Amino acid sequence: MERGQGGEGRFRLRWTRLRWILFPVQMSLKLVMPWLCALGILVALGFVYRSDREQQAELVRLRQDNQDLQVRAASQDSGKALAEAEHDELTRLRKDNEDLLRLRNEVRQLRDEKQQMAKQVQTAQAQVQGAQIQAQNAQAQAQVLRQNAAQATANLSPAEAEALRARSGLAQAGTAEQQKANACINNLRQIDGAKNQWALENVKPRGALVGVSDLAPYLRTNSLPPCPAGGIYTLNPVGINPICTIPGHVLPK
Repeated sequence: MERGQGGEGRFRLRWTRLRWILFPVQMSLKLVMPWLCALGILVALGFVYRSDREQQAELVRLRQDNQDLQVRAASQDSGKALAEAEHDELTRLRKDNEDLLRLRNEVRQLRDEKQQMAKQVQTAQAQVQGAQIQAQNAQAQAQVLRQNAAQATANLSPAEAEALRARSGLAQAGTAEQQKANACINNLRQIDGAKNQWALENVKPRGALVGVSDLAPYLRTNSLPPCPAGGIYTLNPVGINPICTIPGHVLPK
């Protein structure tokens, strides 16, 4: 029992000594704790302030980046609109150039056709004039031959006169049918020349249709000459010789 009381006393003594030792520490802690708390609060406030400044700086940077992106987007849109406008203008210019080239080709073709038709008309006119001269010469020669034949056969019998005509060729060349054929061919030459002249002055291509009223101003009598044998003329398109319904009344090729 005394040992138990002695142990308890020693415990109390030790506890008392410990309290005296810890008392200054407790007092120091009570004095230092508010300052530590204040320091912690200041550190926390500094961290919050720094974080807020960083967030503000990041926000400013993000706003600047957003503005830059908007400016770039607007620039790209304007550049795209300008590129589209330039593309449309280039397309229009190309089309205008193609139309201009096509018109130049058409004008050149028309000029060439006009020159060709002018040459054809000149050739046809020369042929018509030559045919007229040949027809006049043939008629004059035939008239002279008939006169000579009449004089030569005046003192001959009918049989001898017919044999003389056959030998000299007057029996065929001087017939009325041949004269009608020659006159019809001459008419066909006039019609063909009038067609060529009409096509040249009116810039008509080969194959263009033509009517009697179109050729009237280019004919001598302002009308289509009739066939001496009663044939009917077919004008045919430009570039194709006119024809007569009477066999043998055909322009030479």
